[in-house]
Amino acid sequence: MRIFVYEHITGGGMLNNPKVAALAPEGEMMLRALVDDLTAIPGVEVTALRDPRLTGDMPATIHAVRTSEEFWPVFRRAAGQADAVWPIAPEQDGILAGITREVIRCNRTLLGCRPDAVEIAASKRAAAETLGRAGVPVIPVYAEENGVPPEVKEIVVKPDDGAGCQDTRLFQDRDELRNWLQAHPDPKWIFQPFVRGDSGSLSMLCCNGRARLLACNRQKVLITGGAFRFDGVSVNAIPDSNGRYTELASRLAYALPGLWGYCGVDFIESFHGPVVVEVNPRLTTSYAGLHRAIGLNPAELVLCLPGSLESSNDPKRGSRTIDVELIHAV
Repeated sequence: MRIFVYEHITGGGMLNNPKVAALAPEGEMMLRALVDDLTAIPGVEVTALRDPRLTGDMPATIHAVRTSEEFWPVFRRAAGQADAVWPIAPEQDGILAGITREVIRCNRTLLGCRPDAVEIAASKRAAAETLGRAGVPVIPVYAEENGVPPEVKEIVVKPDDGAGCQDTRLFQDRDELRNWLQAHPDPKWIFQPFVRGDSGSLSMLCCNGRARLLACNRQKVLITGGAFRFDGVSVNAIPDSNGRYTELASRLAYALPGLWGYCGVDFIESFHGPVVVEVNPRLTTSYAGLHRAIGLNPAELVLCLPGSLESSNDPKRGSRTIDVELIHAV
């Protein structure tokens, strides 16, 4: 089986974007972890796209993308030579949804979430509405600052289609928030009450409305000068002793049946229990430490869906916590 792994940041999708230097380390981390896991499976060959400005060898056939004009021809050629495509891309600006549709147009097996689930998860408003209707605890989302109930004093502002801590800010004063919005107008801003608690995430397998929780992770999120920053994650650090995270994963998959393969979910462990922040319909940073943390090859579990939803099929394994740290560009 030949699998084309496309990681957007390192794979030529940001050739003309000055942010590539800051974002490449995280993308590279996920890409290398996935390629290592796939090449460890007998009979699997891996191909990948590569921004030629990035160095480093990997056990994959590389297709270089040197200009933005040649991106799609190179992508389609790599997809056409593969049996399946595993996309890793941000939801922002419809990037992941566009890549997902292109894989389907190329008539190749998509090793990722279906377009309908990607589009819902890409919008924090749409995701909150969908999950809320299904009874999943989720932080409410408001399209306007004046839509936030007046008793809410601490408000988080972020792009509707942003990922993680990207452009996310906390305001404790409404006048300060309104002044900031005047200086930074953008119709994509959404507003949420700030929920106090520890930041966590779920690493899960999804298939046809069912889920299997692989690990519950402790996120390292700092707020400095009102700006949120993600510094890394301790994979498999939170035990699921009472099964509530397994239950949350199951409810999420049922609410979004188009989720397929590896997915991540960010949540806050509030006073009342876990509350969902966002759904990531793709690989997340936690994947970089997942194999070592759970003693199983998560890429192989994805290829074995739906049978791998049952943990009783697993070999005996160890379990530990793995720290994955991010180095931010200065």
